[in-house]
Amino acid sequence: MIRVESLGKQFGAVQALHDVSFEAHDGRITGLLGHNGAGKSTTLRILSTVLRPSTGRAIVDGHDCVEQPLQVRRSLGVLPHASGLYGHLTGRENIRYYGKLHGLQSAELDRMTNELIERLALGAVADRRAKGYSQGERLKVALARALVHQPRTIILDEPTNGLDVNAVRMLRELIRQLRAANRCVLFSSHVMQEVAALCDDIVIIAHGRVVVRGTPAEILATTGAADLEEAFVRAADGGVPA
Repeated sequence: MIRVESLGKQFGAVQALHDVSFEAHDGRITGLLGHNGAGKSTTLRILSTVLRPSTGRAIVDGHDCVEQPLQVRRSLGVLPHASGLYGHLTGRENIRYYGKLHGLQSAELDRMTNELIERLALGAVADRRAKGYSQGERLKVALARALVHQPRTIILDEPTNGLDVNAVRMLRELIRQLRAANRCVLFSSHVMQEVAALCDDIVIIAHGRVVVRGTPAEILATTGAADLEEAFVRAADGGVPA
């Protein structure tokens, strides 16, 4: 579970986050939406312990992101916006390296690596160096790397970016499987089709503030919109009824 309490972040004179609060629960998929520059990535980086908040708290599976960053990292699987693969390593080696960092021993490491390569249809490229991968191949290896230690909480930053239709369908099914396994999934996206297909809960951020949050039905009722795309536009652009 993720709990964000009155989170604020300032970069010099720029206030990137203002009193942001929301929760993402186990066994549910939560979408974090907003225009570019709204504060989504800053929020995700704080939850990932890459940034420290200026004010407020972020809690992941009961661990404070500032006071207990190592425990948070053990509990988290993170797919960042940039995959950041080691290009001179193969896909398999990238996955195994992260598994070793998380303390997986040989038999478990082999099992999880092979399972993820199969689930993500990486068999054809797993033993090629990552520097020659397509965008979709890089993203799938980065996702396998994020899941190799079987984290309780998963953060995905625009996970369908660069994927073809078949890969998107595979990823949707994987995310649903994570929910069915009672994992907490938080993901950001600009694709309303993905949000509508996957999300149990939605948090919309605009100008560093949460402007509306709730289930898709609650978001539609609050904004008075007929669909989630229109609801997002109204909320993000300040058109939510007071």
